[in-house]
Amino acid sequence: MTRKLLKAVLMMLPAFIMAFGARAGELVLVDKGKSLAPIVVFSNAPPFTRQAADELVQYIEKTSGAKPEVIAGLPDPLPEHAVWVGYQPKLKELFPKIDFDFKHPEEILIACDGKNLVIAGRDRWDPAHMRVEGDSYLGRDAGLDGVQQEYGTCNAVYTFLQDQLGVRWLWPGDIGEDVVRKEIIAFAPFEYRYHPQFRGRADIFRWSSLYSFRGQSHDWLRFQRLQLDSLKIGGGHGFSKWWDRFHVDHPGYFALQPDGTRGGGDRPYPDARTVKICKSNPGVWTQWLKDVEAALEQNPNQQTFSAAANDSGASGYCVCTNCQAWDNPEGQKVGYTWSGLGMRYVTMADRQVTLANTLARMLKERYPGRDYYVTMFAYGNSRPPPARAVPDSNVICSSVANFHNRPSGDHREQFQAWGRVVPNLGWRPNLGYAAGWCTGFPNIAPRRVMEDMRFAADNNVIVIYFDTVWEHWANHGPHYYMLAQMAWNPRADGEAILADYYRRAFGPAAKTMTDYWTLIDNASGEIKFNGKKAEEAWSADFYRRAYACLDRAAGEVKDAPRVYGQRVAFVRAGLDYLRLYYENTALIARLKQGGFKDAGALEQARANWQKIVRIFEDHPVAFNQAYVSATRSNSRALAANPDWKPAASSPAKAPAKARDGDRKQESVKPAEPAPGFE
Repeated sequence: MTRKLLKAVLMMLPAFIMAFGARAGELVLVDKGKSLAPIVVFSNAPPFTRQAADELVQYIEKTSGAKPEVIAGLPDPLPEHAVWVGYQPKLKELFPKIDFDFKHPEEILIACDGKNLVIAGRDRWDPAHMRVEGDSYLGRDAGLDGVQQEYGTCNAVYTFLQDQLGVRWLWPGDIGEDVVRKEIIAFAPFEYRYHPQFRGRADIFRWSSLYSFRGQSHDWLRFQRLQLDSLKIGGGHGFSKWWDRFHVDHPGYFALQPDGTRGGGDRPYPDARTVKICKSNPGVWTQWLKDVEAALEQNPNQQTFSAAANDSGASGYCVCTNCQAWDNPEGQKVGYTWSGLGMRYVTMADRQVTLANTLARMLKERYPGRDYYVTMFAYGNSRPPPARAVPDSNVICSSVANFHNRPSGDHREQFQAWGRVVPNLGWRPNLGYAAGWCTGFPNIAPRRVMEDMRFAADNNVIVIYFDTVWEHWANHGPHYYMLAQMAWNPRADGEAILADYYRRAFGPAAKTMTDYWTLIDNASGEIKFNGKKAEEAWSADFYRRAYACLDRAAGEVKDAPRVYGQRVAFVRAGLDYLRLYYENTALIARLKQGGFKDAGALEQARANWQKIVRIFEDHPVAFNQAYVSATRSNSRALAANPDWKPAASSPAKAPAKARDGDRKQESVKPAEPAPGFE
């Protein structure tokens, strides 16, 4: 080698080391637009696993511009480098130090040895039962194919995309997706394992769960690792159809009333849907197990079976001697009603747990070795925990403790008390209407999400079902995002996640938009927790400050990538909706007072409503239009529409049922109490 050539080589050496030496021992998937490793999916992968592999390819291409090849089954010959999606036996040879025996439900594994990358998880499915027909239990009319019991590999892929590739799904739709461009995708050796504590997560956003058709966030929910969960409790009560099915041939199934009738005789009390069961009747147990067998015939993937008492939580319970024997005479006493009668008696918690345990033992005997659970509610007059009954390991007690993002009284303390006695707790809050949550008014409390999810994890929660998350993204986005992230990992650094959300969503305007959402948090909190009227919280000063934030943010992103401006506009649509809604409610109140004779006010109200409709059209995922559009018969949601009227043919609305132990007792009369009552 000549001295001149040697000198040239030495001059190039630092650049060579920087380009290649820094990646010595790393697996390079993509280098400057060229894919260097195929995606290998195990043979006969189920549909959702194959879909996840395809999405892995899509996001590698979006990130780097390179589209990896996909190979199904074991390649012959083996590629020098590959990304292996899902477990197959060859992996034990390729990764001799890795344990592929997934010991935990939904466990995921992402590992790299410098030559290959594996993305896998615990998958469970029965090839003979991968289709579930639609029914009311599933909440959809059409059937569903590809159903599994566990989707570990899918959730491992979405974890890889978020944690290793840096993809964010801030909210549904194109502008909610945030991808970081990379010329080189490479990984040093590492191993990551995780299994989520909350095995039931999809029903936090139940309208976009795998089995529902009402939501608009199905892909988003799957990417967030919530949709493909492994345990579903449902939100319903266990015996709501029994009166129609059994009251003629089996009146003994129903609760003995103080007047000697069963369930109220020919007039069920409180009504056919909420009538109570005689829990100590062995015939009830046998029938319940028959119903489980029928349910498994229709859906072999079902794992939870409800024994939850019917709704109207303080009314109509059985006063027979055998049922009362299940109660703890030292328990807390609360109010109950029967037809024309009100008395005080101990809580139903011990009775509910005893029934659940009885059925759980029958279920275990009938289906040994199966991961089946009996579910019950800590609800109404069962909110206080049992005094002596302890739930079995295959019982899930779902606490209807409404302590998230709304006033909650002593629900948090009751929830914690249940957590001390039940091995598997469910959390099923009714989130209610506080600060216009259902109708889509601005309402977030992301730090409460962090606190509450950790609190749930500390109290043995394994499944969560939220009532009334309606997917109003323009005004609830940060709250929903934090719910999803903390549901997957309640021990995660919530502050870091929230800061990352604002940075990735709004770029140069992150600080300003953080100020905006803090303003929303404070104003909605005044309504929810301090009793301020909505019209006072959403004041002229509030609008001035909120629009000032959005104007400043729009200026900050003017010269940034276009998507940041689109996201600020998306949020502005939510504020516009709030302002127009309240302008119209005031106008309509004035119109009603004047008999709708003020033509100017009516014209303005109609113009405002058309602006609201335009918001729906311009920002399709900003609000769940099935709930707030002009086609839904919901007077609370449509109070801003001057032309909305209930259908003339609609029957008169029945009086609302008392729930949660709050049934009024003004009309009840004293009577001789049954034994143990006062």
